[in-house]
Amino acid sequence: KTVDSVRELFEKGGFAMWPLLFLSILSVGTIVERLWFWVRVLTKEQETVNRVLESAQYDWSMAKQIAQQAQDRPIGRFLLAPLNIENPTSESFKLALESVADEELANMRRGDKILEAVIAISPLLGLLGTVLGLIRTLGSISISDLGTAATAGVTTGIGEALISTAAGLIVAIFSLMFYRLFQLFLFNQAKILRRAGNSLELLYLQFQASDRIQVATSSTPHMTEPELAVSRFTTAIPDVSVAETSAEISTRSADAELAEKERKAAARARAMRMKKKEAAKETSSKPT
Repeated sequence: KTVDSVRELFEKGGFAMWPLLFLSILSVGTIVERLWFWVRVLTKEQETVNRVLESAQYDWSMAKQIAQQAQDRPIGRFLLAPLNIENPTSESFKLALESVADEELANMRRGDKILEAVIAISPLLGLLGTVLGLIRTLGSISISDLGTAATAGVTTGIGEALISTAAGLIVAIFSLMFYRLFQLFLFNQAKILRRAGNSLELLYLQFQASDRIQVATSSTPHMTEPELAVSRFTTAIPDVSVAETSAEISTRSADAELAEKERKAAARARAMRMKKKEAAKETSSKPT
């Protein structure tokens, strides 16, 4: 009986019911595949992030192994990408995270275009079936039949024509609900990837800083701890002579020029006094 009623419903709905049936099957298949995908993505995701970040604080090789065990999921591939680079710089570390995040988010959007097409086309197909059904129903009535028993089946025909519109709306609403659900999953996943990537990048920057301190310590093995602290302090503070501003340099050069002019003026004054003394001696030595 159920099969007969479905067959009768399709016959009453018209030819538009068959494209709607195809779109409904396509939508259900996409929804089932996406649900299975998101179940696998969300399973133990936060646990994997926490394990990798905790291991990265002490042992980066252990963090890499944990990420490799979870590389069948997007979060595992995301965290593994920068760890696979040999001695990465901070820029290459960040670039690896961003490139893999873009790729994984693109994979998570797979199937969205199909659902968008079903949501847009289904109501239009249903409306088209209704319009064609009304045309067929009203076209069989002549003006002379109005008000007679011949028009008794018009209401039945109009009701049957609206079946395709109802079917199209059902398919579109059903697809829209799961489409919005998948968009919510995608938005939350983007936040998780961004937060995990920032935490992992911060740990790597701290690791680089501690590694540089260890290298500096090993290069000065004969220095005591107070001397090493003084060395770090003096290294962190720039030399005053190097940090001189251009204004100070120009002021000192102006002072030097003024001192040079004063020295030359004093030398000329001494020379003139010496000449006056010699002239006075010559005048006094002449006979009267």
